[in-house]
Amino acid sequence: MENYSIVIFILAIMIGLSAIADRIKLPSPILLIIAGIAVGFIPALPNIELNPEIVFLIFLPPLLYDAAFNISYQTFKTNINTIGTLAISLVFITTGGIAIAAHYMIPGMTWPLSFVLGAILSATDAVAAMSITKGLGLSHSTNTILEGESLVNDASALVAYRFAVAAVTGTAFVLWKASLQFFILMAGGLLIGMLMGEILAFIIKRVHQNNLATISFMLLMPFVTYLVAEDLHVSGVIAVVILRLSIARFSKKVFPDPLKKQSKAIWDIIIFLLNGLIFILIGLQFPYVIKSIDSKQVLPYIGYAFIITVIALLLRMARVLLQRINLERAFKKGKHKITQEALLNLKDSLIISWSGMRGIVSLAIAIGLPVTLANGKPFPERSAIIFISVVVVLFTLIGQGLSLPWLVKRLKTDEVIEPQITNKQPG
Repeated sequence: MENYSIVIFILAIMIGLSAIADRIKLPSPILLIIAGIAVGFIPALPNIELNPEIVFLIFLPPLLYDAAFNISYQTFKTNINTIGTLAISLVFITTGGIAIAAHYMIPGMTWPLSFVLGAILSATDAVAAMSITKGLGLSHSTNTILEGESLVNDASALVAYRFAVAAVTGTAFVLWKASLQFFILMAGGLLIGMLMGEILAFIIKRVHQNNLATISFMLLMPFVTYLVAEDLHVSGVIAVVILRLSIARFSKKVFPDPLKKQSKAIWDIIIFLLNGLIFILIGLQFPYVIKSIDSKQVLPYIGYAFIITVIALLLRMARVLLQRINLERAFKKGKHKITQEALLNLKDSLIISWSGMRGIVSLAIAIGLPVTLANGKPFPERSAIIFISVVVVLFTLIGQGLSLPWLVKRLKTDEVIEPQITNKQPG
């Protein structure tokens, strides 16, 4: 009964604060995280531990499913070069950059442990990106790049994470094995998503006259798809995204307008509750993890987290600006089928760079670190890694999240004038 009362209490706070955030024009995730931190310090409140398996199973499938809802296949295809660059190469660049900084900056951080920390913080979060950029009036192309990147990059981050953790336990890193595992994760998730989409289409075509059955199948399928993919050791994230894209393809032919409206209304309520709850839970983790750290280490670790946040942001900005230059060169030379719609202007490049918030996936991976090694010894620096990861997540969500609306508004006011690029051969 006590846990039940706490859940009701948190949900009531979440609903009230979401309404307040909307009235004062503040991104609701920011207000919810701050409230979560404040609630977590209430002495009478028991520790609320975030179970990674709960996050990945209960929260992640429906939130990813919803995040993929607004992605246009055509826009995604147009910007696939940029999305792939940010979702794959930038993840590994960020992992390495953070690892180098952590190794030389944080006492006790061996190379394997540094790469664990880097992998945890390497991927941006789809839920955070959608929640904070919603309503800012970003172009459809920019939204697609941000959402597409954060939906795909989890597979890259998880591969880096698994091999980093294996290195801590003494397993040697083999490049071809890592590359093969990454390909299996991605390709397997793609196949499972397509297969489950076909199964759902087969079912829906036969029951679409029954609105309740149709909506129930659609609500259930993201969870089933994620579980099937993970049980087969492929990417559940990719599988859920592909499932949603598959549904978008056949829903226009099968679903009547009343059913679409009814389904959207139910889905909007579920996403509203899950979205709000997850950001409050992120805030609640800070008081919990701070208790596992020596009080003398709190300020230094916060300082390390701030430096890591800055490094990740600078690496992202450099990679996005380099991608902009590469696209322009390829377009001028007529190579790689780069169209004018795929080019990035300076304004969109800055917005994409600043929108790299970390979120629930990084937090769940960090908290899911093994407690002990295979030999029974404690996982080294586990508390430090979790604490720094939580603080970096908070820095990105609060710092970048609060400043992003201002940046977008400023860039819209001061339009960036750039020379037009034409697809003419030089000379």
